[in-house]
Amino acid sequence: MKRISLALLTFMLLCTFAHAQETRWQTRPDGSIVWVTDKGLPHQDHIEMSGRQVSFVLRYGVNADGGLLMNKSMVWPMLRTLPDDTHASLMRRFTWDALDNITVNRKQLRNEQVDSMALDGTMQIWSHADNVLLHRQIFPSTDKPALIEVLSITNATDDVPISVECPLQHQEQQTLENQGRDGAYTIVLKTDQGISKKIEPGETVSFTASIQGYSKRKGEMELSFDGNNELLKRLEQIERWKTNLILETPDKVIDRMFAFSKIRASESIFETAGGPMHGPGGESYYAALWCNDQAEYVSPFFPFEGYDYGNESALNCYRWYAKYINKEWKPIPSSIIAEGRDIWDGAGDRGDAAMIAHGCTRYLLARASRPEAEELMPLVEWCLEYCHRNLNDKGVVLSDHDELEGRFPAGEANLCTSTLYYDGLLSTAYLCEQLGRPASQARAYREQAAKLHKDIESYFGADMKGFHTYRYYEGNTLLRSWICMPLVVGINDRVKGTIDALFSPAMWTDNGLLTQEGSDTFWDRSTLYALRGVYASGNPDKATTFLHHYSTARLLGNHVPYAIEAWPEGSQRHLSAESGLYGRIISEGLFGIRPTGFLSFQLTPQLPSEWPRMALRHIRAFGTDFDFTVERTSNGRITVTVTQHGVKTQKKTIKNGQTISIALR
Repeated sequence: MKRISLALLTFMLLCTFAHAQETRWQTRPDGSIVWVTDKGLPHQDHIEMSGRQVSFVLRYGVNADGGLLMNKSMVWPMLRTLPDDTHASLMRRFTWDALDNITVNRKQLRNEQVDSMALDGTMQIWSHADNVLLHRQIFPSTDKPALIEVLSITNATDDVPISVECPLQHQEQQTLENQGRDGAYTIVLKTDQGISKKIEPGETVSFTASIQGYSKRKGEMELSFDGNNELLKRLEQIERWKTNLILETPDKVIDRMFAFSKIRASESIFETAGGPMHGPGGESYYAALWCNDQAEYVSPFFPFEGYDYGNESALNCYRWYAKYINKEWKPIPSSIIAEGRDIWDGAGDRGDAAMIAHGCTRYLLARASRPEAEELMPLVEWCLEYCHRNLNDKGVVLSDHDELEGRFPAGEANLCTSTLYYDGLLSTAYLCEQLGRPASQARAYREQAAKLHKDIESYFGADMKGFHTYRYYEGNTLLRSWICMPLVVGINDRVKGTIDALFSPAMWTDNGLLTQEGSDTFWDRSTLYALRGVYASGNPDKATTFLHHYSTARLLGNHVPYAIEAWPEGSQRHLSAESGLYGRIISEGLFGIRPTGFLSFQLTPQLPSEWPRMALRHIRAFGTDFDFTVERTSNGRITVTVTQHGVKTQKKTIKNGQTISIALR
């Protein structure tokens, strides 16, 4: 039998994508996505939304008859239950719908039919029943412990007034005294007013419903809400995220997915007793910090977005971990839990010091704050020294596990930990130069990185299943998704074999990368890292093909609109830090921004061959506001234009994928 080449297999796979990829949602010019519910029923989905004091998972859908399905799974991260561990947020699920008690002309509404839904940082649902149109807009309060719902009823008749009645609703629940860290908690489900009104044709009446939780022992009390005011605050917040770090490309799906990723990455920060803490979410992980999700994944993204509260959460994260550096060189804890009152280190050393070294140094360079850098350098130096002390006799870093905490084997030394340590060494050398440290310190870090580069190649480099790539650990015989990590940090010794392996039928699926060849498990984090690495290694066409497919599935498919954690674990929860990783595909992969100082960086733009131009506007890193525009020239080169504070400051014509140094003013 004639063997099929890898290139042909990849082509066949892409053809399958083109024909089989299902889209349920569509983009709209106003920045939202919409689902017109006239086909493909029944269908159900879930989305998480968060504010500073609340999070909730909205489970919604439409049954086969067109009726609405909905419940609200509430999470109050700062109402702690007992035992006060990682999962101790107060959580309750409600099917309560304030519109259930509506009567029109003294008759209860029957046979409500859903017409469409839209997502834009809020959930909007349009439906009809009898002679009325119904509209729900559901979202978290930006700063209060409540889910808010603005509800509207419109007379849809041509010429007949109707009488609408809805009684004032108020339900109160008390949790058990002995199950809360602060005793009993109070949960209130209520509407802001009762309605008894005749409305004319085309006229609309609106009211607010809310679900809130509070602690009397902490001096809190029941709140009342102006739904329109709460909605305005939510929309203003979303607009701030939209108008900074704007991606402009010919691929509107990628542009929209990037915009949505900023929402999910940024909203999930909670005002805890231990300061602002970014939380993954997923009805499990709140009021706590992790070395991977917060220190490694999302915190380095916030300076680019210019989100002040995000930067506060990043600084708070690293400050918390700095409390645990020690002279005994014991592992740093994997997680700070319970608002800072406890830690979790149940998986031992997962390579946590390397995660912090990578994330913290990237954050500090992009943040461009000398006081923050001076404050956090002891943490960075400790993490690098910890990794150095844990090198094995082959020169790579030992760790008990990796961030998957034993779900899949990682050996005694894994590729992910050593590559993160490598990147941390390089970034710290740049920091040393910015802070005026002795030249010998920066030189020593670069020498250690150079040696580690060679040791990574000799220890992990391997031919796996016919691909010139990496083994994930000694004894590893199956392809793993994390073989992408050298590409992410600029180690390009085995680019072709690694990319061929990642995108081979053994690893790539309709949902991105399998964690391990032969399994059915996928974790989006490794797919997101891989796509970033494929761009960074100079393969923009291949990266864009697969990024478009991935973005279409996550933004417009059957489970929308954000990156997810995993499958089958967690039922594809919308953990928030993964959305930060999506953002970094663009900033560090497509545009190739690599911070080298407080006002300087390397830029390696990777313009796909089918795109004439791309731009990233209102980048807020390095303490300024600047744009990049990348355009293809007539002779096949590209022109990079830097605009700072509205003024063109630099313009260079280079080869596509060429690295240039940029110094801002």
